[in-house]
This record gives sequence, structure tokens and C-alpha cells, in this order.
Amino acid sequence: MDELIIGVDIGGTSVKVGLINYDGEIVYKWEIPTNKDHQGRGIVDDVWNSITETLSKQNIGKRIIGIGVGAPGFVNRKTGIVEEAVNIGWKNFELRDAFHHLSDLPVFIENDANLAALAENWQGRGEQSEDAMFITLGTGVGGGIIVNGEIMNGVNGTAAELGHILVDLNGSRCNCGRTGCLETIASATGIVRQSMDEVSNNPNGALAYHYKRHGKLEAKDVFNLAEDGDMASENIIDKTMDVLGLAIANTAVIINPSQIIIGGGVSKAGERLLSKINRSFKKYALPRIIECCELRLAELGNDAGIIGAAYLVKKGLNNMD
Repeated sequence: MDELIIGVDIGGTSVKVGLINYDGEIVYKWEIPTNKDHQGRGIVDDVWNSITETLSKQNIGKRIIGIGVGAPGFVNRKTGIVEEAVNIGWKNFELRDAFHHLSDLPVFIENDANLAALAENWQGRGEQSEDAMFITLGTGVGGGIIVNGEIMNGVNGTAAELGHILVDLNGSRCNCGRTGCLETIASATGIVRQSMDEVSNNPNGALAYHYKRHGKLEAKDVFNLAEDGDMASENIIDKTMDVLGLAIANTAVIINPSQIIIGGGVSKAGERLLSKINRSFKKYALPRIIECCELRLAELGNDAGIIGAAYLVKKGLNNMD
């Protein structure tokens, strides 16, 4: 088909944009910084200006049939409103209308983790499963759940916020205002927090040495130190993956998925990470759940958001016919 879809993935640091054909292949992609000044009011204008400039420079003659947009936070796709996206400053932001006003194209919006789930299920490891769960381990913990082939949204777009499953009532404070959410432990931020606690408790350990030498700690440093034999780092990872495996097992007993796909920056730790999650999942999950469920690493990486956005447009336009 001689048509293209614009996929937009709005993140706290950058906005990824892609021109994608009807089969889900990326024709061209780029990214721009996320302008969070003034509660992010200039983001949509920045993105649209970048799109029009790119279309002109690339001399793309194919017809654009729609725009799909992913955003972090609580997204109500029925109303087209981002009800809250703390990381970029939006509150009851009319995202769909803003893009439609500029483009005069059909616009479909969705939570960014849900788009990643749709993308992996369409073009990645999900293999177009009817029932699947997708988890992103990044700065926070996101989730997307597919049931009977459809993304689960809930009454106001809050379904599958897996990062906010409570796992430790005496734990750390979460950005959502509660205490002990999964993302306070299983995110990159949570892993770093645990590591800094270890630095305070063991100032002569490998983590403390790394922190003193480099002035910071990142989640990948903890994995690297664990691989080099540091037991404190290994213990942090084991605890983190045990909690994550428990949360996944509890969610899986509700939806009974055939696939559980792990993505996000932390998942770059690869098979070593996956094996630990899988071990904990099997320890806690109902045996009948384990029989038919496979844990896999995501494969689309940073392209998942824009590919999922294209799928959203494709499906949305088909439903309008």
C-alpha cells in the first residue's frame, strides 16, 4: 500500500518519531529532545514542526493516513486526554485534539507501555498471542496486558499499571504517593536506591568503591559488578528479581497468559536477568499457569513505541470502516 503512518513515542527525555508502512516496517525514524518547559505545553508543536520538516526534507510522496501517539502516565484513549503524566508535567492534557488540530489527520493515543505491548505482539516476540503480558523495566516499571487479542485499558485507562502493584507495605515511597510499589524495587531507579543503601551500610564494598570512583551508580553497574563476583550486587539482583517474579506470578493467575515479555532498559541484562525472573516466577506461580506460559525478552527495543503507535492507527482506522 502506498501509505504511511506516523508513530510518536513521547518520553521524559526524548520523543521518538517514525514513518511506518502498513506492514509495520519503519521507513524512516528520528528523535527530538522532550521540551518539558512550562508543563510540557510546547511538546506537541515541537513534534509536529519536526514531522513537517522531515517530510519536506525526505521528499516523501506517500500519503499519511494517521498518527499514533504514545505517552507516559495515565492515558484515556476514549477521550484522547492524558489525565496525568508526572514526568513531563501534563495534567488533563488534550493530546489527541492537539495533534488533530495541527495535522487534520485521524489521531489515536495510548499509554506508552501499552503501545510497546502491541508492538511486540504484532512484530516482535509475542507472536500475535491472544493473551499476553508485557513488562517494561526502565526508570519505572510499566505494563501492558493483551486479553482476547485486545489491549486492556480499564474504565479510565489505568489497567495494567503493573509498576504500582504493592509488594512491600514497609518499603520506599513511590511517585504515585503510596508506599512499596513494585517500581520502587524492580525499576532501574529502585535497583540504584538499593545499591546506595548498600554503599551506606558497607562503605568498603565494591559498590561503594565504584560510587566513590565514578560519583554515581547505575543499574547496569550493579549487574556488571555481580557478574564480576560481587555478592552484595548479586544479592540486590536476586532480591529484585524475586519480588518481580512474585508480582508477575500474581498477575498471571488473573489473566492466564501464553507469553510474558520483558522489555525496557534493564532487560538489556539479557538471559541472566530472564533466568532469575523465570526461577522466581516458577517458584510462586500456580502450576497450571506455568504449563502454558513462556517468559521471553522483548526484541524491538526503542522502536517498540513507534511500531505500536502505527498498529494503533491501523486497528483504529479498520474499526472506523
